[in-house]
Amino acid sequence: MTRSEELFEEAKKYIPGGVNSPVRAFQSIGSTPRFIRSASGSHMKDEDSIDYIDFIGSWGPMILGHDYEEIRNRVMEAIGNGLSFGATTEIEIKVARLICRMVPSIELVRMVNSGTEAVMSAIRVARGYTGRDKIVKFNGCYHGHSDGLLVKAGSGVMTAGVPDSSGVPAGCTADTLTADYNNLDSVESLFQGNPGEIAAVIVEPVGANMGVVLPEPGFLEGLRRICTENGALLIFDEVITGFRLAGDGAQGYFGVTPDLTTFGKIIGAGMPVGAYGGRREIMEVVAPLGSVYQAGTLSGNPVAMTAGYTQLKLMEDHPEWYTNLNEKGNKFFCSMEEILKRYHQPYIINHIGSLGCLFFTDQPVNDYASAKSSDTRAYADYCNYMLNHGIYLAPAQFEAMFLSTAHTEEDLNCFLEVFEDYFKMKAFK
Repeated sequence: MTRSEELFEEAKKYIPGGVNSPVRAFQSIGSTPRFIRSASGSHMKDEDSIDYIDFIGSWGPMILGHDYEEIRNRVMEAIGNGLSFGATTEIEIKVARLICRMVPSIELVRMVNSGTEAVMSAIRVARGYTGRDKIVKFNGCYHGHSDGLLVKAGSGVMTAGVPDSSGVPAGCTADTLTADYNNLDSVESLFQGNPGEIAAVIVEPVGANMGVVLPEPGFLEGLRRICTENGALLIFDEVITGFRLAGDGAQGYFGVTPDLTTFGKIIGAGMPVGAYGGRREIMEVVAPLGSVYQAGTLSGNPVAMTAGYTQLKLMEDHPEWYTNLNEKGNKFFCSMEEILKRYHQPYIINHIGSLGCLFFTDQPVNDYASAKSSDTRAYADYCNYMLNHGIYLAPAQFEAMFLSTAHTEEDLNCFLEVFEDYFKMKAFK
């Protein structure tokens, strides 16, 4: 028995399922979790001293790789001043000012502690601002685990085959309407059936929790038009895409301006943090200025803010890093596609910039239904092979791969060699 297996058995005695987040259990690929001891750059090492090239990056925020020296040094300085005050600090202002400068649609921003909390709060703001109750979300888009949004969600819920969660009263989702991603007609129909009742449409501008699903041309622009015509707010959930696709996120990348935006752990360089923000007149409904209440003792934690400020400032100062990373991602994912063609494997790779996903299906993946056509058993076999050859991938089909600036050409070539070996083996069986 490996050390990771021993630790997993011990963990199950005290933690539900032995993990603190379901996808970490490795159930969907029929394996057991690797317990990670350390990480640096593009590599992680587990408790059995096995080295992996990491293509998860703490689920996205490690855009500069693990344990980036300048971030680590600034965090150590911050720790020397204390871990938490539950009071205002100057670093909160610096982060807020930086976010507002990098993302033009944001004039006021509120720090929270996770992407889930950011989304939950943004929806409350939208309802408070518009005086309406209903919201529209999209099948397969995951916006955290708050009660009202666990309806046809993606990510770990989708992998587990559980479209909703028990423990959520029916009343909590009564005002959540669902539409089909990349289908404007389904959105129009919800507005027609609920005139004057919809507060907001919330969307992942790139669907990154049902694998990676790109918005079709005109889809995001159409959402902007529909919301404007109906007096509803457009919320971009940029927990995945924010500060990753570009310095101004997917909204800058695609040229579509939302009313509210949510961010996650990337604004803390991987530490527990999130934020939501938008136009001044909307955000002024938030207490203490307005009547929409939201609070958090750890919001704006000085250590997390220091980590986030350091990473975001580096990215702002080096816009060429985004260009280089996106080019690296495009070349890498195209190389994967070439290998699949070489061995006549009819699978689909969706990718944009440094985000990508391999679907074990032969049909285009552009929404929840087509993503669900992927063969999860085939993915499990593939994922276990890659893990056993030193490539750390998400232990679930419906998650993204993330590249970082720390991934070297050697790292990517190593991945491609293992990838080719796997599909070559499959082709000649």
